[in-house]
Amino acid sequence: MVHLVYCDDREKVLEKILAGEKTMVVRGAAGRKIPHSRVFKGETLYFMKKGTAKISAAAKVIDIQNYVKLTEEEITKTLQENQAKLSLTDKQKARWHKKCLCLVEFAEVEEIVPLAFDHQGNMDDWLIIEKIEDVVVGMSIPYNYDNSKF
Repeated sequence: MVHLVYCDDREKVLEKILAGEKTMVVRGAAGRKIPHSRVFKGETLYFMKKGTAKISAAAKVIDIQNYVKLTEEEITKTLQENQAKLSLTDKQKARWHKKCLCLVEFAEVEEIVPLAFDHQGNMDDWLIIEKIEDVVVGMSIPYNYDNSKF
C-alpha cells in the first residue's frame, strides 16, 4: 500500500518536511481512525500541500507508533518525546492532543515531479491506496474506503 498525506498549508508542513525539519507526521482522534494500525515500515508516503491539488514529495516509512486510550499526561508526554521529529506548533499540539495517536516516522524524502491529484468528494486527509496512480488525474479510479477498514 501507499499513503497520500495532506499537509497543512497554513503551518507550512510540507516545507518543513522538504527542509528536513520534520521527519514524522501524526494523526489522532478520540477513537481509532485511519491511518492508525494501517501504516507499515517500508511503505511509501506521498505528500500533498492542502489546497494545491499537486502531489509533490515522497518518503519511506521507517517507524510507526500507535497508541489507544492515552491519558492526558500520556498524550502530552508522547507528543513532547517526539517533538524533535514532529516539529509541531502550539496550535498543532492542541489539534493532535487526542486519546488515539498514530505517529509515522519517515526518511528518504524526495521531491517528485508534481502529480495532479484527482480529488473526489469523500476523501479524508490521509488516503490508503494500492498505487499513487489511483488518485492521479487521467488514471484515477473511484475512491472507496476498502483499504481504510479496520
